[in-house]
Order: sequence, then C-alpha cells, then structure tokens
Amino acid sequence: MFFGNSDCLNCGAALGYDRHAADMREVAETPDGRPCENRRLIGCNWVVTRAGDHLCGSCELTRVRPADTDPAVAAWSETEAAKRMLVAQLDSLGLPVRPRTGDGSDGLAFDLLSSAHSSVTTGHADGVITLDLAEGDDAHREAVRVSLREPYRTVLGHLRHEIGHYYWPILAEDDPRFVELFGDATVDYTTALNDHYGRSDDRDWTATHVSRYAAAHPWEDWAETFAQYLHIRDVLHTAAAWGVRVTGPDLPLTAPVVADPATTPVNTTDFASTVTTWLPLSFALNALNQSMGHHDLYPYLLPPPVLEKLNYVHDVVTARHDQAPENGTREDEDR
Repeated sequence: MFFGNSDCLNCGAALGYDRHAADMREVAETPDGRPCENRRLIGCNWVVTRAGDHLCGSCELTRVRPADTDPAVAAWSETEAAKRMLVAQLDSLGLPVRPRTGDGSDGLAFDLLSSAHSSVTTGHADGVITLDLAEGDDAHREAVRVSLREPYRTVLGHLRHEIGHYYWPILAEDDPRFVELFGDATVDYTTALNDHYGRSDDRDWTATHVSRYAAAHPWEDWAETFAQYLHIRDVLHTAAAWGVRVTGPDLPLTAPVVADPATTPVNTTDFASTVTTWLPLSFALNALNQSMGHHDLYPYLLPPPVLEKLNYVHDVVTARHDQAPENGTREDEDR
C-alpha cells in the first residue's frame, strides 16, 4: 500500500490514510472512521475519525475551493493531493496544524482559486494561504518557471514555501539568531520586492542564498529555506522507507540513509548527519534524472551560509517537536 492509494490492488478493499495512526487502513462506515466526503469528488483517500465531521483533517483546512461543477475541480484535486502530503509531513515533524477558527483570528486556511475566473496571486497572509489552481496545469506552470528563470516549480513546492511564512512567527519571529542568519525582517517588504524585481540577476546571491528569490527579503529567505528543509526531510524519509543506500562512486561524505519516519520523525542528532546523508543521495538522484533526459531532481546548491540557515530551521523545528503532543492526539487537541 502506498500513501496515495484508495484501493488495495490485491483484494480491492477501500483504503484510506488515518492521520491519528499515521498509517494506511481499510476504510468503512464505522464509528471509528469513515471516508472523507471529498473521496468521490476529488479522490481524497483520508479517513474522518471525529464524530460529526464530514471532511478529513486535510480537506477541512480548505476555506475556498471551486464548485463541484467547475472545470477547475481537476486542478483542485491535484492541489489537495499535494496538500495531503504536506499535512502528513507537518504532523511527522510535530508542527501545529490548526484549522482556522470561526472568527478567522487564528489557525491555518487555504483558499484554492482559479485564475480562469479572476486574477489570483499565490501567497500567504495572516494564516491564509492562497494558491492559483492554474499551477496544477503542467504547461502553465512550466511557462511561468521558464519566464522567472526558476530551477524548480511544483504545487507541493508552492505549498511548502507558503507554509514557511505561516510558521515564521511561530518558530522564529522573536529569535535574535534569525536576525543574525537571515537579516532584519522589519525592512519594508514591498520596497524590497520592488527592488528585487527591478534588478538584473547578477548571481551575487549564490554564495549566501538557496535561490535568487530568497535574496529579496528575510521573510522570503526563511520561506525558501524552510521549503528546502521540507524537501530534504521528505526525500530522506522516502529513501529510508525504500532502503535506499548510496555507496559510490568515491563519495567521502557517503553515509547510509537511516532516517526512519515511523520511529524518528525528527532527527535529533546534529544536522551534519542529515547533510552527509543528503548530499550523496541528491547527487545520485540528479544523475538518475539526467539519464532519463529530465532536469535535476534537486537543482540547488547548498553553500555554507545556506547550510547554516537549514541547520537553524532544523533546530527550531526540533525544539517545537519536543513540545508537541503525540500525532495520534494532536488533531483533536488542536480543535
């Protein structure tokens, strides 16, 4: 069984992801679990476990979405699939995922809108993440990626970046170490972005930032770095689940991939061990992609200042994980 499965390929039983157990299970209309209301409409394969609820813990985070008959439903379905991956990872990292309250003053919400109807700007504002569903169209997304000279652009990548903005005040806002590594976040954001888009790409950012956009403002540097951390953690967890090991050629940093998401959702050892595992794995994955004529799977360089920022993200996420309740109870407690 795989994370995205809705049915067993052997016996045909209906399957779903139980967020409390962080595992796949058989789905039936029982008191302890039933299918998400969006199962038929968009293929959501998560289980609803709270009495009286109709939407799963991922779908309930969506505040605005297309009508059932809207052609954008297909793109919404793809976006929700990416969001389920995001939420499951946030759970494993012990980060709070609270649905926005009725008065709209706290918590997280997603507005998934189609630019086919009106202009949509992807971004984050006070806990609300807005995403243009056109990003789910491969041709549109690739055209935008090329026009912006980005090495990587996916729906999941957007979600990981925007959720980084949501966690900044929770994890790093009042931390002097953030200012030391990322800079002064009180610098006017609008002016900084205008300056960023008005400059030619002189490549000066490559020595200190993971992307050109990260150099625009400390908030964007944090969000880009946070997204990179989620990329790295998730690929390492997947590699561990598949027993992947990289043993060559001639890589002095090579170490076996030993992260086990079932028992060690956050690596509490020094972040250097994550780096020494990640680098050879990413080299190998890039080479495999190239052998199929694709771009690098991980098209980023990680100079020492970026590694230091990633180490900081690891430290604040780990500290938050140590304070968090167990995955099996968090969904109820956050309500």
